[in-house]
Amino acid sequence: MTTSKSTQHTARKRQVIKLGGSMLDELSDDFFQGVKKLQQDGVQVIIVHGGGPNINQELENRGVTSTVVKGFRVTSAEAICIVQSIMIGQVNPALVHRFNHAGIKAIGLSGFDANLFTCDVLDFETYGYVGEIKTVETKVLDALLDAEIIPVISCIGATISGEPLNVNADTVASRIALAVEAESLLLVTDTSGIRIQDRPQAEVGPQAIYGWIETEDIYGGMIPKVMAAIDCLEAGIPSVQIVCQKLKGTVITNEGAIV
Repeated sequence: MTTSKSTQHTARKRQVIKLGGSMLDELSDDFFQGVKKLQQDGVQVIIVHGGGPNINQELENRGVTSTVVKGFRVTSAEAICIVQSIMIGQVNPALVHRFNHAGIKAIGLSGFDANLFTCDVLDFETYGYVGEIKTVETKVLDALLDAEIIPVISCIGATISGEPLNVNADTVASRIALAVEAESLLLVTDTSGIRIQDRPQAEVGPQAIYGWIETEDIYGGMIPKVMAAIDCLEAGIPSVQIVCQKLKGTVITNEGAIV
C-alpha cells in the first residue's frame, strides 16, 4: 500500500480509535473526557467510525435487502447510494457535533476528502460495491492534527474515477493507523474484547487467533477486527486493543499468550 508520510511522525504520539456503529448512540461523557485526556497528554487522536445500525434501518425502510459475507456487507448499486448518504450525511456529522459539543474540535472526513483514501473494488462478484484501500494520503490528517483538530473519518471510499465504495470500518482504521504510524489502535465495540467459550481473553497473540478462526470460536464480524489487528502488528504498531466503551477488553500483541 502506498502512503505519504511526514518526516516528523517520529516526534508525534498518535492513536487511532475505531468506533463501531452500534456504539455511537451510547457514547458517554466519560468517553469524550477520555479523548480530552489523551489530547492533554500530547496524543494526537484520529477517530474512524462505522454506522451499521443506521444503514440497516434505512435499507429496511426502503425495502433494500442486504447480507453480510465474511464480515463484509454485500453492497448493491442501490445500497451504496444509501450507505453513502447515511454515513456522510447523517452519522458522521452527528458524531462530529458530539465531539464539538464536548469541547473537542473535530471535523468530518471520508475517502472523498483530499484523496484521503483511494480504493479499488474488492471483489465485485462476491461483495458488490465494496472497496479495498490502495492508497492513503496523510497530509490532510497531519495538518488537522497539528492544529489540534480531531479527524472523524467515515468508511466511504472513492475510486480514482470518483465512484463511492463501502469499506469495512475496521479495515479503514487499520490502514489509517499504519499510514500515520500510530502507536496504538483501539477498536471500541459493544463487546468486551475476544471471548472464547464465553471466557474473556486479556492478552492474546496471532497464533491463538488463527487457531480460533480455524475452530470457528472467532467468527462473523470479529474476523475483520482481529485480522486488522494482526495487519497492524505485522506492520510495526506495538499493540491493538479490542475493547468496550470502558476501554477494557483484549490486548493483541506479537508476544500475546499462546493458547
